[in-house]
Amino acid sequence: MDYGFDTGLLAAQKLDLDDPLAGFRDDFIFPEPLSRDTTLYFCGNSLGLQPKSTAAAIQQELDAWARYGVEGHFKAEFPWVNYHEFLTKMMAEVVGGKDDEVVCMNSLTVNLHLMMVSFYQPTAARYKILIEGGAFPSDQYAVASQARFHGFDPESAIIELKPRSGEHCLRTEDILETIHSNKDSLALVMLGGVNYLTGQLFDMQSVTQAAHEIGARVGFDLAHAAGNVTLNLHDWGVDFAVWCSYKYLNSGPGGIAGCFVHRNMPKDKIPRFEGWWGHDKESRFQMGKEFVPINSVESWQLSNPPIFQLASLRSSLELFRAAGMSKLREKSKKLTAYLQFLVGKSFDEGLILTPKDVESRGAQLSFRIPGQAKKLQKSLVQRDVICDFREPDIVRAAPAPLYNSFEDVYHFVSQLQEVIHES
Repeated sequence: MDYGFDTGLLAAQKLDLDDPLAGFRDDFIFPEPLSRDTTLYFCGNSLGLQPKSTAAAIQQELDAWARYGVEGHFKAEFPWVNYHEFLTKMMAEVVGGKDDEVVCMNSLTVNLHLMMVSFYQPTAARYKILIEGGAFPSDQYAVASQARFHGFDPESAIIELKPRSGEHCLRTEDILETIHSNKDSLALVMLGGVNYLTGQLFDMQSVTQAAHEIGARVGFDLAHAAGNVTLNLHDWGVDFAVWCSYKYLNSGPGGIAGCFVHRNMPKDKIPRFEGWWGHDKESRFQMGKEFVPINSVESWQLSNPPIFQLASLRSSLELFRAAGMSKLREKSKKLTAYLQFLVGKSFDEGLILTPKDVESRGAQLSFRIPGQAKKLQKSLVQRDVICDFREPDIVRAAPAPLYNSFEDVYHFVSQLQEVIHES
């Protein structure tokens, strides 16, 4: 897409003046700078910034605890006994699910294991799991341990997708071909929605359709997709998905995670681990011996959730609702296109690992800088430019549309120019 960008600070400032979401920047707290007027924060793909409303949201529940004690479960303004329900609709809007398909609970990898207990049901013939070769390590550990738990050798049970020789990203046609070529042995397709290292956005709809055509289940780790790209989990027919909320969703370090299970799944017939918070709400406190599942994704809940984490996430989701995911996505594409444009003018687009097509990436560009990446990233941090380094030679920059500006992007590239020149 040709946005007609121009170089120069005034051009960046004009883009900000024309940005309908520019005001949301004032709703966030930026880290204190050491040497600049402001910190350039490009690490929302690792930990999002704190909304200014978060402290008050948590304090409200601290006050309710002090005032009511245990009665806060019922008397607090947001009663704790069903606090997670106050987030459901907002979170469902973010991931494109129905209210009975989405719940906030646990942490990401815990939810992934819970989902695999239910949706990875291998047989002697159909037992393989398809993942990205460059999947986030926690996903690799989870699927390998699940394979071993069921008595399979991960070396033979796990199929890893690899880019073609000389390429950095996966091609959709290669993913689909791998699915169909393993149609008799594939039990589960489990990919990241957006690859954490390259920032590549996968065609989840096509992958889901291909997996279902051969009789396999399909799930996605949306850690780098939720709050970042447009998702339509219900319409795509995805079986399950899991995600964290501390990256683009700005819930704070270790924030509570989310889970999706399609409403068409026969929940009374799917095996799962059970806990009392997944029990039918009307009879939960009767403390019966037999588990009666809630007829929704909530039946996968194990324990009553952490209220302070829910309060933190609620404060951020309210901003997402106000902004709207479609508008955030449009700004995200424009921000990364502007970053790509400036890098191309200042250096060489060949540094960029992330797909050049804005439709095939999230709010992230990854740069491969052999032999210098770690040193350059440290130099940027010393200049109050916060991005991150990943082994062996990759710098990742994530311009988050809720709080990053086009002027931020301009100054980021200017600082990158200076540190590269110095080195």
